[in-house]
Amino acid sequence: MTIQEAQNKVDQWIKEFGVRYFNELTNTAMLMEEVGEVARIMARRYGEQSEKESDKDKDLGDEMADVLFVLICLANQTGIDLEASLKKNLDKKTQRDNSRHKDNEKLR
Repeated sequence: MTIQEAQNKVDQWIKEFGVRYFNELTNTAMLMEEVGEVARIMARRYGEQSEKESDKDKDLGDEMADVLFVLICLANQTGIDLEASLKKNLDKKTQRDNSRHKDNEKLR
Protein backbone atom coordinates (compact mmCIF):
# COMPACT_ATOMS: atom_id res chain seq x y z
CA MET A 1 0.00 0.00 0.00
CA THR A 2 1.18 3.52 -0.66
CA ILE A 3 1.61 6.01 2.14
CA GLN A 4 -1.44 7.90 0.85
CA GLU A 5 -3.47 4.69 0.93
CA ALA A 6 -2.29 4.12 4.51
CA GLN A 7 -3.39 7.63 5.46
CA ASN A 8 -6.81 6.95 3.92
CA LYS A 9 -7.14 3.56 5.66
CA VAL A 10 -6.27 5.04 9.05
CA ASP A 11 -8.78 7.84 8.49
CA GLN A 12 -11.48 5.32 7.58
CA TRP A 13 -10.63 3.22 10.65
CA ILE A 14 -10.84 6.25 12.95
CA LYS A 15 -14.23 7.22 11.53
CA GLU A 16 -15.60 3.67 11.74
CA PHE A 17 -14.10 2.36 14.99
CA GLY A 18 -12.30 5.18 16.76
CA VAL A 19 -15.25 7.62 16.86
CA ARG A 20 -12.90 10.58 16.36
CA TYR A 21 -9.22 11.47 16.45
CA PHE A 22 -7.73 12.20 19.85
CA ASN A 23 -6.51 15.78 19.91
CA GLU A 24 -3.06 16.51 18.53
CA LEU A 25 -1.42 16.89 21.93
CA THR A 26 -2.82 13.55 23.13
CA ASN A 27 -1.66 11.87 19.92
CA THR A 28 1.80 13.41 20.32
CA ALA A 29 2.04 11.97 23.82
CA MET A 30 0.82 8.60 22.50
CA LEU A 31 3.48 8.74 19.76
CA MET A 32 6.18 9.23 22.38
CA GLU A 33 4.77 6.29 24.36
CA GLU A 34 4.84 4.03 21.31
CA VAL A 35 8.37 5.11 20.37
CA GLY A 36 9.39 4.28 23.94
CA GLU A 37 8.03 0.76 23.52
CA VAL A 38 10.11 0.31 20.36
CA ALA A 39 13.16 1.71 22.16
CA ARG A 40 12.67 -0.71 25.05
CA ILE A 41 12.65 -3.71 22.70
CA MET A 42 15.66 -2.43 20.76
CA ALA A 43 17.70 -1.72 23.92
CA ARG A 44 17.02 -5.14 25.35
CA ARG A 45 16.98 -7.31 22.26
CA TYR A 46 19.76 -5.65 20.26
CA GLY A 47 21.50 -3.48 22.83
CA GLU A 48 23.40 -4.25 25.98
CA GLN A 49 20.49 -4.50 28.39
CA SER A 50 19.18 -7.95 29.23
CA GLU A 51 15.71 -8.77 27.99
CA LYS A 52 13.11 -9.51 30.64
CA GLU A 53 11.07 -12.69 30.25
CA SER A 54 7.93 -10.58 29.98
CA ASP A 55 9.39 -8.71 26.99
CA LYS A 56 10.61 -11.71 24.99
CA ASP A 57 7.25 -12.19 23.27
CA LYS A 58 6.92 -8.53 22.28
CA ASP A 59 6.44 -8.15 18.52
CA LEU A 60 8.81 -5.42 17.26
CA GLY A 61 6.92 -5.12 13.97
CA ASP A 62 3.64 -4.60 15.80
CA GLU A 63 5.20 -1.93 18.00
CA MET A 64 6.63 -0.17 14.92
CA ALA A 65 3.18 -0.33 13.31
CA ASP A 66 1.75 1.36 16.43
CA VAL A 67 4.26 4.20 15.92
CA LEU A 68 3.30 4.47 12.26
CA PHE A 69 -0.43 4.45 13.06
CA VAL A 70 -0.18 7.35 15.51
CA LEU A 71 2.17 9.26 13.20
CA ILE A 72 -0.36 8.86 10.39
CA CYS A 73 -3.11 10.08 12.72
CA LEU A 74 -1.09 13.23 13.41
CA ALA A 75 -0.42 13.75 9.71
CA ASN A 76 -4.11 13.39 8.91
CA GLN A 77 -5.07 15.82 11.66
CA THR A 78 -2.60 18.46 10.57
CA GLY A 79 -3.17 18.15 6.82
CA ILE A 80 0.23 16.62 6.04
CA ASP A 81 0.61 14.48 2.93
CA LEU A 82 3.24 12.07 4.27
CA GLU A 83 4.03 10.64 0.84
CA ALA A 84 4.84 14.07 -0.59
CA SER A 85 6.69 15.05 2.58
CA LEU A 86 8.84 11.90 2.49
CA LYS A 87 9.73 12.48 -1.17
CA LYS A 88 10.67 16.08 -0.40
CA ASN A 89 12.71 14.96 2.63
CA LEU A 90 14.60 12.33 0.61
CA ASP A 91 15.39 14.95 -2.04
CA LYS A 92 16.71 17.27 0.69
CA LYS A 93 18.87 14.53 2.17
CA THR A 94 20.18 13.55 -1.27
CA GLN A 95 21.18 17.14 -2.03
CA ARG A 96 22.75 17.71 1.36
CA ASP A 97 24.35 14.34 1.99
CA ASN A 98 25.14 12.95 -1.46
CA SER A 99 28.80 12.43 -0.57
CA ARG A 100 28.98 13.10 3.17
CA HIS A 101 28.40 9.48 4.22
CA LYS A 102 30.60 8.05 1.46
CA ASP A 103 33.42 10.31 2.65
CA ASN A 104 32.96 9.44 6.32
CA GLU A 105 35.90 7.30 7.46
CA LYS A 106 33.86 6.10 10.46
CA LEU A 107 31.46 4.28 8.14
CA ARG A 108 34.15 2.17 6.48
